[in-house]
Amino acid sequence: MNRPEAFSALLDASPCAVPSDEITVGEIARTELLECPPELPLFEAARRMGARQVSSVVVVDGDAVLGIWTERDALAIDLHDEAAFELPLRAVMSTPVRSVPASITVHELTLRFREDHVRHYLVVDAAGRRVGIVSQSDVVLNQGIEHYLKLRRVQSLVKDGLHALAAEAPLAEATRRMREGGLDAVVVDYGAGAGERGHGAEHAGEHDAGRYGILTERDVARLVAQRGAAPTVGACASRPLLTVGEQASLYRVRAMLAERRIRHVGVVRADGSLADLISFSDILAGMELAYVHELQHALRARDQALSSSQQSLYLAEKVIESSLEGIMVTDAAGLIVSVNPAFTRLTGYGAEEVIGRKPSILSSGRQGPAFYASMWDSLKSVGHWQGEVWNRRKSGEVYPELLHITAITDRDGRLSHYAALFTDISRLKETEARIRDLAYYDPLTGLPNRRLLEDRLHVELSHAARMRSRLAVMFVDLDRFKRINDSLGHEVGDRLLVEIARRLRASLREDDTVARMGGDEFLVVLSNLAGPDDAAITARRIVGALRRPVLIDGRELVVTTSIGISVYPDDTQDGATLIKNADIAMYRAKDEGRNSFQLYEPAMNARSLEHLALETALHGALPRDELRLHYQPLVAVEGGDVVAVEALLRWRHPELGLVSPADFIPLAEETGLIVPIGEWVLRSACARHRAWREAGRGELRMMVNISVRQFRDEGFVAMVARVLEETAMPPAGLTLELTESMLMDDVDQSIARLEQLRALGVALALDDFGTGYSSLAYLKRFPIDELKIDRLFIGGIDHNARDAALVAAIISLGHSLGLRVVAEGVETPAQLEVLRAQGCDIAQGFLLARPRPWDEFCAVRAAPG
Repeated sequence: MNRPEAFSALLDASPCAVPSDEITVGEIARTELLECPPELPLFEAARRMGARQVSSVVVVDGDAVLGIWTERDALAIDLHDEAAFELPLRAVMSTPVRSVPASITVHELTLRFREDHVRHYLVVDAAGRRVGIVSQSDVVLNQGIEHYLKLRRVQSLVKDGLHALAAEAPLAEATRRMREGGLDAVVVDYGAGAGERGHGAEHAGEHDAGRYGILTERDVARLVAQRGAAPTVGACASRPLLTVGEQASLYRVRAMLAERRIRHVGVVRADGSLADLISFSDILAGMELAYVHELQHALRARDQALSSSQQSLYLAEKVIESSLEGIMVTDAAGLIVSVNPAFTRLTGYGAEEVIGRKPSILSSGRQGPAFYASMWDSLKSVGHWQGEVWNRRKSGEVYPELLHITAITDRDGRLSHYAALFTDISRLKETEARIRDLAYYDPLTGLPNRRLLEDRLHVELSHAARMRSRLAVMFVDLDRFKRINDSLGHEVGDRLLVEIARRLRASLREDDTVARMGGDEFLVVLSNLAGPDDAAITARRIVGALRRPVLIDGRELVVTTSIGISVYPDDTQDGATLIKNADIAMYRAKDEGRNSFQLYEPAMNARSLEHLALETALHGALPRDELRLHYQPLVAVEGGDVVAVEALLRWRHPELGLVSPADFIPLAEETGLIVPIGEWVLRSACARHRAWREAGRGELRMMVNISVRQFRDEGFVAMVARVLEETAMPPAGLTLELTESMLMDDVDQSIARLEQLRALGVALALDDFGTGYSSLAYLKRFPIDELKIDRLFIGGIDHNARDAALVAAIISLGHSLGLRVVAEGVETPAQLEVLRAQGCDIAQGFLLARPRPWDEFCAVRAAPG
C-alpha cells in the first residue's frame, strides 16, 4: 500500500482497528523503495526523494545494501557549499542499515524503535531480501490503539521551553540547533502582525497562526535538491504553521497529520499563544507513560474494570504488554497466572516457567519472615503495598526493585487476584551510593570526610561516656607536603596522599577511624583507651610508618608528619573542642621540630591565642609603618674597615613593644606576608644605600636577607630588578643572603634562579653555612660569591680545637672556591684573633658593632676621607 492509500485507510479506521500484535511489519511497510546507486550526486537523490514524497533513500549496489540517506542526514550538509551538493551518496550515507523481519508484529517494532532510537528500518523477508521500509510514522498510524488516542489530550504531550527562531536568523543556526538538539523541526517566528503566507501551503489549516512558520528536515532536504539555500530561516520555512488547541484528542491530531500529509502540528493555549510543537515521535514517546497510568487506573477501579467494554479490556491488555515495568498477576491463592514481556526481560524467566508457581521463586533470601508478614498485613488491611525488595533473577543475580502490589476484588468484594508492578532500581541504588560516598567519603583516598568523622566522633563520645572510658582525637598534618605538590605536580601529590592514607589505616585498629579533612590534613579517632599513653603509642607508630620513603615513578619521597593529640575526658568533653585542641597540639609539634607528636596542654591554648593575635597584628604592621630596619656592619678582619652592612628587620608594635624576629618572621613566612614585607625591606635598604652614596661616603655593600617564600615566588627576580631600577641601586653594591636549606629544596630550579639574579649583577651570599646540608657537590654548582659561617661554630673557636678546626676547614674551602668568607657572631677579641690567624676575610658580631637604626649607624661611621 502506498502512502496516500495508507492515509485514507487510516482515516476510515474504527476504534476497533486490528490490534498491533496481529499486524505484521510486512503489512504496513512501504514496498516501493527509493533505491539509488552509491555514486549518484546528493542533490539528485534529494530531488528523487521529494518527487516520490519519501523520507529516505536506500543506497544499493546490485543486491547489496550499502547504506541509507534520510532527511535527517540533510542537517549535516553545508547548504552554502555548492560542492557539497555534488558529493556522491557513498560519502554522506549512514551505515550499516538497521533491518527488521517482515514477519514481526507492529507491537514488537514499537519496542525496537524505543530501544534502538532510530527512525527507519529496512524490512526484509525470510530470505533476507529487502521488501520495503518502515518508519516511526508508520507505527503511530498502525498501532491499533484508537481508543487510547481518543481518550488522551494533546495537553498531555506539551513540554515547557519552546524556543522559536526569528525569521531573520541564519539558516545555518536552524540546522545546527536541529542537529545538536536532536530536533526534526524548529518553529520560525515572523513577528507579531505577520499574516503573509510563505511557500509550503500544506501546513495551512485550522487555528492558523500567521505569525509562525516551521522548518523541517524535509524542507532542508528540499534545499539540498535545489542546490542552494536562502540566507535566513524565514525564507526557507513553510508557513503558516498548522495548530490545534490543547484539549484536542490525539486521535484527531493523528488523523489531521495523516490527512494533511505532514508530521508536525503546533499546540496553542487558550490565550492563543503557541505552547509547543508535537510530532509522530512525540505521540509514540508519550504512549509508554500513559500506558502505565492507564494500567494503575484499571487495577484500582475494580467494579468499573470488570464491567468495562471489550475494547477497554483489550486496551488494558495492550498496556500491560507494552509496559516497561514488570507485571505479574496471581490468583487469590498466590499462584502466578500471567506475566508480561517486561517481567521476562527483568527476571530472565519466561511465562511458561513461572505460571502456576508462587512468586517466591524470585526470592533472594535477603528479607526475613517478618518483612513478608508486614507486607501481607498491609495487603489484607488496606488492599495494597509498596516498597523496595531484593529479588533474584534466573541467572542468580540479586537486584533491587521497587514493587507495588494491589489486591483486586470482584464486584461482590471478594478477593480474586493480586497484581504486582515492579521496576529494576539497580541504577538508582548505584547513584544513591555514589551520592552517599561523595557526601561522606573523600573521593581521592576513600577515607571518611569531615562530615562522617564528626558523626562517628559524636557516637564514640556517647559510648565513652556510658563506658567511662577514654577517647583520643589525633590531628595528623604532613610536613612540607606543599613543597612536593608544587615541585612534582598534583598527580604525584595525589598518589602520595593515597599511600599515606593506606599507611594510616594499617597503623590503626579496626574500630578506630581515620578521616581526611582536606589537603594534607587527617584526623584520627581512637576509642576505648586506658589512658593518654595508649594514644602516644599509636602516634609513635604512625610517625614511624609515615617516615618510611614512598616510591613513586622511581623517585623516593620522604614525608614526615606532625601530630597533635587531645584526650577525652581529660582535656574536654566536647567533640569540636577536642578537634581544636588536637590542632593546637599539632602546631606545637611543628614548632618543636616536626616529625613528632604532642599531647595537648592547656598552656598551648593560650599560646595559640597569642599566636593568632600576633598574626592579626602582623597583617597591619606594614600599612601602619611599624616595621623598622636596623643595620649591622661587616668589618674586614685585616684593617678593621667597614666593608658592608646587613639590613635586619625589626617590628615595634605600639602595645606589644619590640617583637622578636624569631616570633614574627616565621609567622610572616607561614601567612605569605613575607613577600610584601621582603620587598619593603629590599626597597628601604636600597634607598638608604642611595642616601649613603649621595652623602659622598665611601664604598659600602648592602646585604639583605631573602626568605624561602620570597625566593620561590615566581615574580621574585622581576621584583629585584624593579627595585634596583627604581632606587638607582648599583647591582654590584647589593648582596642577597640565602640559606642552604632553601636552595636544596629543588637544586636545579634554585641554580636557575640564582643565575637569573647573577645576570642582574647582584652578589649572592650563602648564609648560616654549616648548619644545613653543607654538600660540597652542590656548593661548587651554586653561583655564589660569599660564605657566611654560622655563629654556632664561632662561639668555641678560642677554646675548642674541634670548632677551630672546622672553621679553618670552611675558610680554606671557601677560598679554594674563590669565595669571600664571613664569620658571624664574633663576640670576643680572642675569637677575632683566631679568625685573623686562619685567614678569614670578614667578621660580624657584637664585638664589632650591634645592629642600630640607620641614623645611629651613620653617626658612628667616620666622615668620608
